[in-house]
Amino acid sequence: MLNLIYVLSYYFTGYMGKGVSEELQKHYLVVCNLLWFLNTAVFNLYSEYNARKIERIYRGTIKSVILHFVIFSLYLLFAKDLDFSRNFLITFYVFLFIGFVLNRFAGTYIQHVLINRFHSTRKVAVMGDNDTGMRVAAYLQKQRNIDFYGFVGDDASIYGDRNGKISPEASVRLQEAALSGVKDLYVSVAPSRMREIGPLVMEADKQLLRLKFIPDLAGALAAPYRISYMGGEFPIITLRHEPLESMGNRFKKRAFDMAFAAFVIIFILSWLYPIIAILIKLQSKGPVMFKQQRSGINDEPFWCYKFRSMRMNNDSDKKQATKGDDRITPIGRILRKTSLDEMPQFFNVFMGNMSIVGPRPHMLRHTEEYKKIIGQYMVRQFVKPGITGWAQVNGYRGETKDDSAMEKRVEHDIWYLEHWSLMLDVRIIFLTVINIFRGEENAY
Repeated sequence: MLNLIYVLSYYFTGYMGKGVSEELQKHYLVVCNLLWFLNTAVFNLYSEYNARKIERIYRGTIKSVILHFVIFSLYLLFAKDLDFSRNFLITFYVFLFIGFVLNRFAGTYIQHVLINRFHSTRKVAVMGDNDTGMRVAAYLQKQRNIDFYGFVGDDASIYGDRNGKISPEASVRLQEAALSGVKDLYVSVAPSRMREIGPLVMEADKQLLRLKFIPDLAGALAAPYRISYMGGEFPIITLRHEPLESMGNRFKKRAFDMAFAAFVIIFILSWLYPIIAILIKLQSKGPVMFKQQRSGINDEPFWCYKFRSMRMNNDSDKKQATKGDDRITPIGRILRKTSLDEMPQFFNVFMGNMSIVGPRPHMLRHTEEYKKIIGQYMVRQFVKPGITGWAQVNGYRGETKDDSAMEKRVEHDIWYLEHWSLMLDVRIIFLTVINIFRGEENAY
């Protein structure tokens, strides 16, 4: 597809590049194909899940095209022998977006036609009229490739009697369901009563019904929870989805952090640090850097670095900065307003104490205080603290005047932990930069 788009772009612009040889043009196509392959893998553009809704196709394709453009622009910057016109590149990426969207629509349509043609709908039923059973039934009724038969019994009909037999009424209803073409029977069962389902299993086998058990955990656990298997044998119930529990995701986040921190340290802090250091020294006595122990991942303390923005005082480990705080120096006020005082934390990122994006680290004293009054406060310590975070770009930064402000911050931090992705980190970084230039009310 990329080769076709390349030819179309060349045809419409009538210009490939001044003095670009055929060998280099082939080199260009190889790089383009490789980048697009990596992009589709990163954004799962060919997955069935992302092909189900139009907005997912658009969103995923836009992200991939933007990333492809950024990486390839950097490649062209260093590949001096390549000289492509802007018209050609713009046309290429427009065609790339249109071509891939049409490709996904065509693929989804063909897949839908083939499924409808070669696979008949499957008839299923539900047993158990508890909350979970009701939700399963509502879900099955919405599926296009499923023919929902209905309920074939209440909670009582699931379990055997004292004689180890299923009730006659339940047996008749199972037989009727099987004769009507039901193939799968979803049974919502209480985990504490799993030992009582033996008679149901035997009766279902006689009627050629496949049983699929769904544990009824409504009221016992807060949804959503996940069930996985350890060693293919032991069921594990996990209370929350944590993408960063995956080794692959942790590696991607750490690699991004290292690359980003190295870039900032080499190309920005190398010249910005001396300038800020001189200004700090001119306005007050004391060190350029301020370090303070803060709570890190797994509640382990670490030394967090900042440019010193206050006069030397004895309240730094106890008192948050407030609006009009007389401890803040004139240059410190500017540093805080622009968030430049946080720049040394890129050294923390490079050393592995922090991440670019994550929950903001709090003073040890505040951690001890808030974990006693805010129920899920310590959940935010499951991940590394960050220079910026989801709570901060949503307005929850700076001084926390009451407990409700901290509760909102914790709520946003937990949302980030449960919805992490590399693109979410990139989005938060962009929003942070925008907020710096726009100015924030709580930045003082």
